[in-house]
Formats: sequence, C-alpha cells, structure tokens
Amino acid sequence: MADQMKREVTLNIPIHPNMELVAAQTASIIAEIMDFEEIHIDEIQLAIIETCINAFEHSNSEDSKVTVTYVVTDDELELKIADHGVGFGTDKTSLLTGEAGAQAMQKRGWGLEIIREMMDKVEIDSGDEGTTITMLKKRA
Repeated sequence: MADQMKREVTLNIPIHPNMELVAAQTASIIAEIMDFEEIHIDEIQLAIIETCINAFEHSNSEDSKVTVTYVVTDDELELKIADHGVGFGTDKTSLLTGEAGAQAMQKRGWGLEIIREMMDKVEIDSGDEGTTITMLKKRA
C-alpha cells in the first residue's frame, strides 16, 4: 500500500431527495473501474446511500450541501462524506435506551450499523463545524 498513487474525485451534492443516488452511482462506476466484485459494489452503494441520507436528515447544514470524496488507490476505495452541519457527539448516537430505544431501532436507526457491516473501516469525525464519515473498502 505504501507509495500507491491516489486519485480523487469530489462530488458536491445538494441536500435534496434522491441525490444520494447520484453519489451511489458515482461510487458504483468507480468501483467497477477498479474491478470490485459485484457484491462489494452493492455494499459500497448501500453504505454511501445510508451515509448521505443521515447527512441529509441530521446535519441541519446551512449550505444544504454534502461533499463526497472518492479516493482511489490500486486496491482500496476510500469514501469521505462531509457536511457543514451541527455535528453530533457519541452520546447522540445512543440517546434512546431500553424499550423505547429497541422500539425505535425496529423502525429506524440502523444506518450506522449497516455502514459498519458493509465497509472494511469506518471513522466518524464530528464537531460544531460538521461531520465527516470516512469509509474504506478493500478490493478482494
């Protein structure tokens, strides 16, 4: 992995219904070019859709944009999804506990868990200036 050339593609999408599909389609095309297996392309698409939807719904971003950066190396695809919203703390990811939390998770709230299952590595950096989720998928 050392000394691999990195190539980047950056996409700025408006927070608007179904724009997450643009980000997912772009990821799919890049992953196809990289010769990812179809199952892994599907996982990448699902993870990016979930991440973008979370940003759309929870960022409260004044600029109403999400930036998606695709970083390509020979054997990895790194995705960075960033918003300029209100951010969240780790306490906000587990606000609901007990029976109320279990009931809520039956309907919603699985996005981060899905993302972690689909990708090889997930990092969340969040603060007052917004949130960036970095995901990595290694080519098999």
